[in-house]
Amino acid sequence: MKLSRIIILLIILLLLPFALKTNGQDFGRSSSLYSDVKAYNVGDLLTVLVYEQNTASNQVETKTEKSSTTSTSGGAGEGPIFKLIPKFGFDADSKNDFNGKGENLRQGVLRGKISVTVVAKKDNGDLVVEGSRVIGISGDRETMTLTGVVRQKDIRSDNTVDSYQIADAEIHYTGKGNANTAARPGFFSRILGWLF
Repeated sequence: MKLSRIIILLIILLLLPFALKTNGQDFGRSSSLYSDVKAYNVGDLLTVLVYEQNTASNQVETKTEKSSTTSTSGGAGEGPIFKLIPKFGFDADSKNDFNGKGENLRQGVLRGKISVTVVAKKDNGDLVVEGSRVIGISGDRETMTLTGVVRQKDIRSDNTVDSYQIADAEIHYTGKGNANTAARPGFFSRILGWLF
């Protein structure tokens, strides 16, 4: 009798940590100890790993060349009247060259992490997410906002997704403060840049 009570007590003690862990944490939609914590419904959180690198290059080259030569000559006339006209000649060379080159190169890199909230769930199961993150450093405010659509199968087991896997993604990174004001051209420089 005592042996059976001891065995039951040992089983309860062994299962107690798992029961506490199951009640204390969200293990997803099922009570299984092996399931992953993933965003699934409206209101769930998702971590986006922002790694955007964009490069655009445009190069134009135009080259034209045109040349022409003209030559005219004539001798003295014949007869008593036309002998007074001396020999004449005319030479002309014309050359026109044009060589133009233009190149435009833009490159941008944005890296960071941002947690977003599921604000809607589509009929096919895709999640509409949006979120923002504001960082204040010495009076400067850096703001990152993100919206888009995430497929559930693209979400990793640690509840993260890469930004390039987000459809219709809009990522904005803006800053306000002394550092951004100092980097901005002055009033007259902006007027001259607008005029010319």
